[in-house]
Parts: sequence; C-alpha cells; structure tokens
Amino acid sequence: MAHRPPPPRRRRRRRRGPSRAVRLTLTLSVTATLLFGVVRACGGPDDGSQVAVAASDGAGGGAGRPAPVASHAPLPASPPVKLAIPRIVIEAPVMRLRLDAHGRLGTPPMSRPHLVGWYAGGPSPGEQGTSVIVGHRDTRTGPAIFLNLGVLHPGDAVKVTRQDRRTAVFTVDAVHTYGRGGFPDKKVYGDTGRPELRLLTCGGQFDRAKGYSANVVVFAHLTSVTGA
Repeated sequence: MAHRPPPPRRRRRRRRGPSRAVRLTLTLSVTATLLFGVVRACGGPDDGSQVAVAASDGAGGGAGRPAPVASHAPLPASPPVKLAIPRIVIEAPVMRLRLDAHGRLGTPPMSRPHLVGWYAGGPSPGEQGTSVIVGHRDTRTGPAIFLNLGVLHPGDAVKVTRQDRRTAVFTVDAVHTYGRGGFPDKKVYGDTGRPELRLLTCGGQFDRAKGYSANVVVFAHLTSVTGA
C-alpha cells in the first residue's frame, strides 16, 4: 500500500521538524514509482513493474566507524541550488519537487540524469528536521548522478549550496541498502532533533521485468556552514 504524505506545512521563522515520520510518494518517470520511504519500483534502462522494497537496520554504528561529529545549529529556510559530494566527485544542480493531486512527487526528468531533486514540502537542507534529496542511479541512456552513492562511508562530506549563498556541510553517519520486506519510515524520515539530510536512489539487484530490488539511503547531519 502506498504511503501518503502529510500536506506541506506552513513555513515559520524557525520551523520545527515533523512530529511524525514524513511519508510521501515519489514517482520515477516512465513506469517506475519511488515511494518516499519505500521504493515500489526503481526504474533503470528497462523500467519494469512495481516491486515493494524495504528494511534492514537504519543509521547505526559499527566497527571502525568514526567518532560522532557534533551537529551545527539549524539554519533558517533557504532552497538548495547545488549538491556536491567530493568522495564520488559529483556536483549537481537541484530542482524542486512537489506533490501532485495524487500525492506523488516526480523525480528529475529521465532526460536530465545529472540533476537531483529536493522535496520542497519539507525542510530545506540545514533547517531543523530531515531534508530529502533524490536522484536517479541510471536511465535508459546510461549512468546517472547517484550511480555510486552506495560507496559513501561514515565521515564523508555532502555539501549543499543554498539560495542564501551559504553552503550547508553534512557529515555522513551511515549508508544502508533496504531490501524487500518493510521500509523503516520513521528511522529514515523522522525528526531526530537536529538538521539532517537523506539522499536516496535505487539499489540492489536489477531485474528487467521488475526494476531494482532495493533503496540506497545515505544518513547525514549538519556539521558546518560556509559562505555568507
């Protein structure tokens, strides 16, 4: 069953994160549908029918994980304009994504594989709460911007340049692939009491008839701010 998002909240001067997990539906163009919290079908070069995916543990520690990095104070609202991830050498412009009448949010067009999308109904990167950015792993024509998202490690940096000319720098806490079985919405999208970021794309095995079998989710929190 599809998860339904709450209606976008009014922006306040200093908005607090949601008291419940955000549940929203994203649509990967063509026939694929990415649910916000559960990827029903992650499309690839040969997009297929729907596949429910989810579940393993969420962000957590592990042997060799770097010591926790203190969170930076929340920033006021400001839309993101560019995403940069040094480890995988990518920079991508950011478009706004919104819900349609059916509660679905279209991802960046398949014709623009190097674009990422931010859910504009939620917190902007750096605000209190959990901000979400999604991107394609591949398209019909080849690799896309988040092809190597799964190689990130705890301690890596994710930089989001905002319209106010500040760059919100996030530190990766964990990277998880959630397979079929039940996606932990609250763990992924719930308010943790600090500014956080989630990056999502498709993962797991690809089947021509069914699409990808899983989600890759990067968990990160705000650790510094540069610029104006």
